Amino acid sequence: MRTFKLAMLIAAVALCSGQSFAQTSQPYSADGLYNLANSYARAGKPGMAVLNYERAALLAPDDPDIDANLQFVRTSAHLPGEPRSRFARIVEAVKPTLAAWIGVLGIALVGLGLLAARVNPELRSTRVGCILLGAVLTALSISNAVLLWPRMHEAVVLIDQTPARVTPAPMGDTAFVLLEAQTVTMTAQHEDFILIRTRSGQSGWVAGANLGAVVPEPHPK
Repeated sequence: MRTFKLAMLIAAVALCSGQSFAQTSQPYSADGLYNLANSYARAGKPGMAVLNYERAALLAPDDPDIDANLQFVRTSAHLPGEPRSRFARIVEAVKPTLAAWIGVLGIALVGLGLLAARVNPELRSTRVGCILLGAVLTALSISNAVLLWPRMHEAVVLIDQTPARVTPAPMGDTAFVLLEAQTVTMTAQHEDFILIRTRSGQSGWVAGANLGAVVPEPHPK
């Protein structure tokens, strides 16, 4: 019973994340975003280029051309590269909704293996196989969620020398300045300002108009 409840909980959380991602990414295609990013790169707009490369990478995480162009634009903008490991690309290639069902299947197999051990202790190879396969599938599902969740809160700076202010006000003191195409994490929002955190750990309030969310908000129906 506990295994079943855990499976349902993971499915609900993962499916909600997957539905949100599907709603925001449905109007796009990896090829379309990649071509759009190339156009922005040629036009000298690294912020919009990086934003669309990042969105394309979410839809096609194993595409080497997207990753190569993304790193090239970042380097050209004098920003440190952020290459993803092969493991991350493989795990992110699984769609969130599919990953949710893989997790449910994995937990079900683990539960089946444990149940088999109680019903018939002689079925050692069967229960061990079920538990091992279930553990692998569950780990894949959890890894997908862990890698995707932070990216759902990432944003790209679209305007060069964007001020990050101490308070969420247009006339607030500037704490530091952000470069165009820099990637930050959104942590909170107050009216038209978003509290961001940089890769180096700095935090400040930035006008929302100067940022582009990697996973855009779904349009209301």
